[in-house]
Amino acid sequence: MNQGKVMRIFLDTSLLSLMLFSCFPCAVSSSLYSSSCQLQGQFNLNGMHKTGDVILGGLFAVNLFSTDPDLAFTSEPQLPTCYSFDIIGFRQAQTMAFAIDEINRNSNLLPNVTLGYSLYDNCGQLGIGFRAALSLVSGQEKQVTLEENCLGTPPVLGIVGDSSSTRSIAISSLLGLYRVSMVSYFSTCSCLSDRQKFPSFFRTIPSDAFQVNAMIQILKRFGWTWAGLIISDDDYGFHAARSFHSDLGPAGGGCLAYTEILPWGDDPAELRRIVDVMRKSTARVVIVFAHESHMINLMKEVVRQNVTGLQWMASEAWTLADVLQTPHLMPYLGGTLGIAIRRGEIPGLRDFLLQIRPDLHHNNTDGNSMVNQFWEHTFQCRFAPPPAGWVEAGGELCTGQEVIENVENELVDVSNLRPEYNVYKAVYALAYALDDMLQCEPGRGPFSNNTCAHLQSLEPWQLVYYLEKVNFTTAFGDQVSFDENGDSLPIYDIMNWVWLPDGRSKIRRVGEVKRSAFKGEKLTLDEDKIFWNFESKQVNS
Repeated sequence: MNQGKVMRIFLDTSLLSLMLFSCFPCAVSSSLYSSSCQLQGQFNLNGMHKTGDVILGGLFAVNLFSTDPDLAFTSEPQLPTCYSFDIIGFRQAQTMAFAIDEINRNSNLLPNVTLGYSLYDNCGQLGIGFRAALSLVSGQEKQVTLEENCLGTPPVLGIVGDSSSTRSIAISSLLGLYRVSMVSYFSTCSCLSDRQKFPSFFRTIPSDAFQVNAMIQILKRFGWTWAGLIISDDDYGFHAARSFHSDLGPAGGGCLAYTEILPWGDDPAELRRIVDVMRKSTARVVIVFAHESHMINLMKEVVRQNVTGLQWMASEAWTLADVLQTPHLMPYLGGTLGIAIRRGEIPGLRDFLLQIRPDLHHNNTDGNSMVNQFWEHTFQCRFAPPPAGWVEAGGELCTGQEVIENVENELVDVSNLRPEYNVYKAVYALAYALDDMLQCEPGRGPFSNNTCAHLQSLEPWQLVYYLEKVNFTTAFGDQVSFDENGDSLPIYDIMNWVWLPDGRSKIRRVGEVKRSAFKGEKLTLDEDKIFWNFESKQVNS
């Protein structure tokens, strides 16, 4: 069964489940409750919340994995358990909290309106991401009073997320039915530019269609007309391959010697076959459009077969992967040219991160909180009540007074903000859209009979109208706006992997690809800065 059919079946099933979830409790409660509707069940998700006049939602991969519970159905099924806490995912979530805090302190943006947030951990899993998205758009109250103005926490008006194209495809397909705005900071699949399928999807990271075009421009600059392409076995890889096959020839007369698909997981036989193709090919330029985990497995086999002399080109998913920048791999990967998400600066973020304290998030101290998980992960302690045997084994109890500056972690390193900068821009895009909406003059509005939208009765589709027209410039000097497909103006940094004489490695910015609204797309490269892993940049291409 092909992937598209599987996705359609999955979405149809998900929508059916949603309808059952939404309607069944109300149908049952009509005979039991005269004025209320009760949820059939709640999702106890790892999250972080702040009240406000308007609530924005967020989806972040704060934990990377989850364990699925036993589904014997002899008792109420338990929810998945998330594990492998990720500091970077947590920092991205905190960047959203910071942006909202900054906007609330800005008297020139959304005056007299306080933004709040509900941020959820998707644990890197689609099922958990779906639970989070449904919780955001429907609310989590156990019982809602059926009055003219519903009581309880208002549902979100827009969502920042997701980080994965596959999750964004599924979740945005659902949210699009209700025209709920979703602004992604890391989903790059060109398929998400289809406005018919994803009418309320926006993103502050460029589409992979632009990334492919940036790579083609680099190939043309150096006269590399013969290259191999290796992709991941998912939407990210497949759509990139489609763009390369359709655009490479017309753009510069180049050709692909081969296209190979990397397996998920460690498949020695398949990896051996792929590297054998690379070794025997006359193409010495290798483009890899895949994830960091794929590259780790691929490089094991490249080293085993000792395949050197290749000019690697990296997609943004692994360009900055620290785990690959080792003395062991630099004889093979030195000189790599890669596409990276635009780096930005967010003044004040580091101080905000240093002020994180569990006691500042008192409404999230149930042990299922992002902040509590970060605290336990960072200080290797447990909040009371600790797990059985923890104290007896010599484990420390968390006091909440531990000092973040006293430990080394990546949280407060704000020197290389890339996904975080996109999160920051996504929050501001939603805020500017709301601000523009509130500037509407009665009788001169864009809606039926020249009416305006009102905060108290705002429909999600009305916010989509204003998001489509957002245009602002960040403090870092980058213009943010969306085209007719919900895509932002593309801008990438070009990075080069440098192998230093002392054996160390570093990644150096050597250029950029940027498109402006009026000047088109432009590649700028400082060729004198580029480190080559062979004598001449004129590889056999």
